[in-house]
Amino acid sequence: MSYTQNQLVSVDIGGTHARFVIATIDDDGSITLDEPITLHTEDHASFQTAWQDYREQKGGTLPDAVSMAIAGPVGGDVIRFTNNPWIIRPALVREKLGVERYTIVNDFEAVAHAVARADESEFIHLTGPDKPLAPTGRLSVLGPGTGLGVAHLYREPDGTYRVSATEGGHIDFAPLDQIDDAILARLRKRHNRVSVERVVAGPAISDIYQTLAAMEGKPVADEDDIAIWTRGQDGSDSLAAAAVDRFCMSLGSVAGDIALAQGGFGGVVIAGGLGYRIRETLLKSGFAERFKAKGRFQELMASIPVKLIIHPQPGLFGAAAAFASEHGKN
Repeated sequence: MSYTQNQLVSVDIGGTHARFVIATIDDDGSITLDEPITLHTEDHASFQTAWQDYREQKGGTLPDAVSMAIAGPVGGDVIRFTNNPWIIRPALVREKLGVERYTIVNDFEAVAHAVARADESEFIHLTGPDKPLAPTGRLSVLGPGTGLGVAHLYREPDGTYRVSATEGGHIDFAPLDQIDDAILARLRKRHNRVSVERVVAGPAISDIYQTLAAMEGKPVADEDDIAIWTRGQDGSDSLAAAAVDRFCMSLGSVAGDIALAQGGFGGVVIAGGLGYRIRETLLKSGFAERFKAKGRFQELMASIPVKLIIHPQPGLFGAAAAFASEHGKN
């Protein structure tokens, strides 16, 4: 198959999955994606072998450009992923992948690019005033997955925008009540320093569930976090449902803290597949109350629109948008 100069491989690499797609950037700057292919990171020794697998699935040829959204800090001679053992050496990308042009961004930097370009119809309202995200100024973007991604977006009056990656998922966890205290105490047995990622990321549901069970004196077996998420969402386990609600409360607290720290008063966007899967629970949970519970700044927090992006592949879309911003076709 032959590809045009307008096409590239867009890749979203997290702790568990690596998603690949062919992206086309039209002359007007609009971006379209073909059908994504998802590979498990644990099934591949390196990103290069995953790339080769994807190339074979696409008939043996790929575009000569790639944009990678990576779950972890980018920059430097060696890029290490936060939650999987792969490494990438940017100086070798052209040689190892057989491409001419490339872009490498943090995964939530890519999501912020997606937020900047997504249509208003690709957001649903969570809390705060039911109005669009601010057309100018700063927005905060975060989302739970295998870890907790955080970025911020600044929209200029002329319609351009700037995105910055952060490692905000690694700020300290701040308990607000006795249950939070108990969660922290459990986590402190394994971690000297407990970051918010230990409480507000997909795997954290296991520690929340175990904490609630201990508080009620109920013996429960250690089990996969996916099973707890499933029971908590389908209503078959009231303790798991309570754990999911507690997770949503903590996510609200962290989202509010991030907005205060970044000055994201033009809007806050929750992203990621997990956020989308629990969207109905978020609306009914204590998320909104915890988001606003910032003491003297409660009135300010109540003025911030909080949205959930529902684009099916914000990481892939955003990686392509980041490539367009770097190489042209804004």
